[in-house]
Amino acid sequence: MTRTLEESMGFKFRRPELLRAALTHKSCSAGPALRPSNERLEFLGDGILSAVVAHGLYERHPDEDEGALSKRKAVLVSGASLAQWAKSLDLGRHLYLGPGEDVSGGRLRPSILANALEALIGAVYLDGGYDAAREFIRRGLPAEAGEPSLTDYKSRLQEILQKRHKTPPRYEVTGTAGPEHDKTFLVAVRMGKEPLGKGSGKSKKEAEQSAAKDAMERLGRK
Repeated sequence: MTRTLEESMGFKFRRPELLRAALTHKSCSAGPALRPSNERLEFLGDGILSAVVAHGLYERHPDEDEGALSKRKAVLVSGASLAQWAKSLDLGRHLYLGPGEDVSGGRLRPSILANALEALIGAVYLDGGYDAAREFIRRGLPAEAGEPSLTDYKSRLQEILQKRHKTPPRYEVTGTAGPEHDKTFLVAVRMGKEPLGKGSGKSKKEAEQSAAKDAMERLGRK
């Protein structure tokens, strides 16, 4: 089954254990098999993805300032964009999930797909180097994403606060709810010590967008 995924990716792993790790959700990382989860690879892949996309945008838009480039980058590396890429690879079918996560629809959950895609980028980087990871990213993501989506509340909130107060927002995970295989993250967004909004989601990124949306609505009522 992983051979089919490698064909879709256009990349053959020399170290198949890296691919297995990238496909292993934390809900399947315990038990007799003691599989390592893909969270560390996700962290690595996120950094590689950011560098590749930033470099590409820097070269293609020499006249744009940091703010404009950041908006373009935010759309390209958003959870929605990565989940769409993951679906094109049929990535959900290859994931190793715990029973609870599997029956609850985890193979189709955008946050799980996006995180696994980042882990896959990290695995490609470790197995084939930066050039291989860059080519994988360039094949999978569009070169341009146009204007940021209206639902990219984090970028919009940051732009407003930078203009009004010259201060970026700060996000903090305040807690979690639900079982480990179906966890909901609770996030608060602040400007300095001032609370701006709260939100929740099935991933930290989703919860941050929810908190930013709440902050935008509160600011609109002031």
